[in-house]
Amino acid sequence: MDKQCTIKDKVCLEGIGLHTGKEVKLELLPAPPNSGIIFVRKDIIPETMIRADIDSVLEPKDYPRRTSINYRGVFVHTIEHLMASLHLLSIDNLIVNIWGEEVPGMDGSAKEFVENIGNVGIDYQDAPKRYLTIKEPLWAEENSSSIVILPYPVLRVSYTIKYDNSLINTKFCDVVIGGNNDINKICEARTFCLEEEVESLIKMGMGKGSNYTNTLVVSEDRVINNKLRSSDEFVKHKVLDLLGDLYLAGPLKGHIIALKSGHILNIKLLHKIKRYREKMLTGGVGCEDYFSPMDAQLSIEDIKKILPHRYPFLLIDRVIYMDKGKKAIGIKNVTVNDYFFQGHFPKKPVMPGVLIIEAMAQLGGVLMLADEENRGKLAYFMCADKVKFRKTVEPGDQLVIEVNAGKIRRQTGVVFTKAFVNNKLVAEAELMFALVEP
Repeated sequence: MDKQCTIKDKVCLEGIGLHTGKEVKLELLPAPPNSGIIFVRKDIIPETMIRADIDSVLEPKDYPRRTSINYRGVFVHTIEHLMASLHLLSIDNLIVNIWGEEVPGMDGSAKEFVENIGNVGIDYQDAPKRYLTIKEPLWAEENSSSIVILPYPVLRVSYTIKYDNSLINTKFCDVVIGGNNDINKICEARTFCLEEEVESLIKMGMGKGSNYTNTLVVSEDRVINNKLRSSDEFVKHKVLDLLGDLYLAGPLKGHIIALKSGHILNIKLLHKIKRYREKMLTGGVGCEDYFSPMDAQLSIEDIKKILPHRYPFLLIDRVIYMDKGKKAIGIKNVTVNDYFFQGHFPKKPVMPGVLIIEAMAQLGGVLMLADEENRGKLAYFMCADKVKFRKTVEPGDQLVIEVNAGKIRRQTGVVFTKAFVNNKLVAEAELMFALVEP
């Protein structure tokens, strides 16, 4: 059975957004099993988390020539090359801290993402990788472009590109993801545009960070001020975009056949996949997994509706995964502005261990009280057992807390908790609560 994967250590990248032209910083961090791909906008207050999945994707007609995600009016644009690199490397779980609204374009491909992740290595996790297996044809079409996904035992992409340009012309690429194809040759294919499109794109406010290095500008017979990495680089980049877009549906098994498809058709197919997934879940067959939808996450306002805690004692910023009655994953962003650092080893600030346990307990309370049967009750912390602190937690760390339910009854509950920083265990405990009416 395939295992879920994350990265072994932090990856830091900087660059310029292809469309915004703004400097942006990225920080890729390991994440626990079943987390999915979570973007965190660190440049705004409050910090906002956006799950990269079908439910958060924006219509590309509103933001053309890119793939964008959104949560309650907060955006991250041009995620497709990073998502493609995660798809090619089979990365299931990742926190993407981003200072800016657009993923940096780097060299116009996924090459630098793949190389930097390869440098830190991939961590195979103790959780099965679950796929959405396509068992009936799904398709989308528009004018002379089309895309279809058919039943197939693995993920395969067959793509045909056709341009009225003598250099691009008609090309075909067939790739099996996880097969023997050379990942590097797909990931290094760069974005491109026609020379006659440049002026109109600039007038539309796009391509402010594009240049001849990170974008292949194609005239009738040559690439201007650059050269191709391979004769089929254009079609391979279309495959790259497609892989990035489709990874918003999570790991898939099926054969994708695309003719001149771009972001608009790719997203249309995603919506078809979403409806198919919902049907399979309702019918109880055919679906081996789905990433938790946006309503399975809890914002800070949602958490306040469940817990009575308030500043400065509300220690959970967000719940990114919730399987009611079974499991929850939450985030605490540790900043130097947290009040307890003023007096707790101020010359070398560390988060007090009792507050790490309190944060774990609060997430445990959310897990128990999210159940309709217990909604409105209070979760009083009764005892902590098997408490262990493994590492210090310092300003700038992101505390990822995982809570698994033990026995939860009407009046008591037990949870098993672990806290991680950069996928390394920093604390664990077995916690017991009394559930009482207010």
